[in-house]
Amino acid sequence: MKPLLYLAPIQGITESLFRNIFPKYFKGFDLAIAPFIATSHSNKLRGVVARELDPKNNYGIKTIPQILSKNAQDFISLANSLSELGYDVINWNLGCPFPVVVKKGKGSGMLPHPDQIDSFLEKVIPDIKSKISVKLRLGLYSSEEILQIIPILNRYPLHEIIIHPRTGKQMYKGVVDLDAFETCLALSKHSVVYNGDIDSSSTFQKFSGRFNTVNKWMLGRGALANPFLPEEIQTKTIHTNNEKLEILCNFHNELFDGYSKILSGPAHLTDKMKEIWSFLGNCFEDSKTIQQKIYRIHTTQKYKELINQLFNDELKLKK
Repeated sequence: MKPLLYLAPIQGITESLFRNIFPKYFKGFDLAIAPFIATSHSNKLRGVVARELDPKNNYGIKTIPQILSKNAQDFISLANSLSELGYDVINWNLGCPFPVVVKKGKGSGMLPHPDQIDSFLEKVIPDIKSKISVKLRLGLYSSEEILQIIPILNRYPLHEIIIHPRTGKQMYKGVVDLDAFETCLALSKHSVVYNGDIDSSSTFQKFSGRFNTVNKWMLGRGALANPFLPEEIQTKTIHTNNEKLEILCNFHNELFDGYSKILSGPAHLTDKMKEIWSFLGNCFEDSKTIQQKIYRIHTTQKYKELINQLFNDELKLKK
């Protein structure tokens, strides 16, 4: 059975522009979860948020919006606004590990409080027009926390749950806990999406071999470091080094041109591209040297000159 591949939500990177341009050059993704939007008391879709989630601006990969919230009424209001735009599934973020989020009791900061999760879903489920999926980690402090949460999730008609088998305190360090994921898989009554550390087709084969009942897989940092990975997983297609360089160069150039039209000035543009290269640079053999050269650049002209030079040097990509 062909796996369904999801593009993970990565703040500041996998925005609508990125999601629209990516599938022009790289194949394999079936769905994307948009980076989270946090609820507020007004919950009006305005400005950047409105632009990001306007269906007219989301024509690349089919996208599911994600909401970060611990307030049920705020979530309902925002979810129903998104439903009116045509979104039939909304994702609830219970996994964000960043301290500024956790301190507010949101994202993975909510995981030690299963009673709050239960109360939230009890209020939200009857009053939203869209289906709801949940993205979560094993817990904030311990992988034992999810064992109290899954029975609660099982009581509600969720679309699916996406599990990243790390704790919030781990952030992205250490290794994913595959044994804990296996336990969750056995306990959950819902469709489960695996998320975490799929950085090569061989890793995917290992994980999919172990969890052969899972057909939905989320790729994040691994796909940003190797944009060819989804296609390699889906079709086992392998491009030559020169073919990959040409595709990467064209992808980069369209991304650069797109950001230049919406970002506020040269400094913002170069900062954004450096953020992209913090991931994309990892697909090259001499990644650290390449990234250091890019990070030292402070003008768009110097940046363009360096990137042209790098691609003209026929860099070697990791195998």
